[in-house]
Amino acid sequence: MSDAPHPSLAAFSDRLAALGALGATRTVAVHGRDGRARSGLLWAEGLVVTAEEALERDDELALTLPDGREVAATLAGRDPGTDVALLRAETGPLSPLDLAPPEALAAGHLVVAIGRDEHGPLLAFGATAQVGGPWRSMRGGRLERRIQLGLRLDPVAEGGVVLDHAGRLVGMAVPGPRRRALAIPAETIARSVGHIGRHGRVARGYLGLALQPVRTEGLRGLIVVGIDPRSPAGQAGLLLGDVLAAWDGAPLGSVREMLARLDPESIGSEVVLDLIRGGEHRRVTLRIGERAAA
Repeated sequence: MSDAPHPSLAAFSDRLAALGALGATRTVAVHGRDGRARSGLLWAEGLVVTAEEALERDDELALTLPDGREVAATLAGRDPGTDVALLRAETGPLSPLDLAPPEALAAGHLVVAIGRDEHGPLLAFGATAQVGGPWRSMRGGRLERRIQLGLRLDPVAEGGVVLDHAGRLVGMAVPGPRRRALAIPAETIARSVGHIGRHGRVARGYLGLALQPVRTEGLRGLIVVGIDPRSPAGQAGLLLGDVLAAWDGAPLGSVREMLARLDPESIGSEVVLDLIRGGEHRRVTLRIGERAAA
């Protein structure tokens, strides 16, 4: 029996190595004063994208580039809703990224995730476990697709590159709930980068309410436990103890549902809130404001 590798297995192994080498040319290590190691994606010349949730501090940031050079970086802005943080640095010129067409990715397709630490690139591969339609993150951001990766994501690789079998960019690798690995889609990254580049951040809608889920009169709703009197909700006359039951006629059962409605497109629009106050049903119309920068 020959000990030589099967030709198809050797070709598959070589292809994985080639994809890893390609991804490594667009992957950086991100260093900060917090001491946490994470990766980043070279998005365009002078621009690096990394996972917002992993970036605990905004100052004293530095990058290790694919050629080994270490350069200083500054934070251009954050979008917690989509888990995108944009950094600026002297990266040097870059060739354009080839993006994977959304329709070309389905559950079962091979993907690779590439990160970088002090020793060099890190690679993991697997199949896409699930590809779904638009969804909302836990922090209210809108993502064009839900891409779950069937691989183990090293914590250092958070913020790194995810490529498809053809070497095209699928998105950015991040940890999800229940230890699942996810990819923030490239089209979501592009949208967030555009917002941050123009405004320094991604604006969110603001009502000025602190809410908790509650059940009352057999209905689920959100009880007001805090209110900013100068906010849209305060100016519209909402009170502590009011229970919000519906948003433009759609039932409200969780704070997450409310946050999902306060996306950038909501700013300046009017909303009709059905509420219960002292056992009586009321209806209030208010105009959504813009959340102040943190």
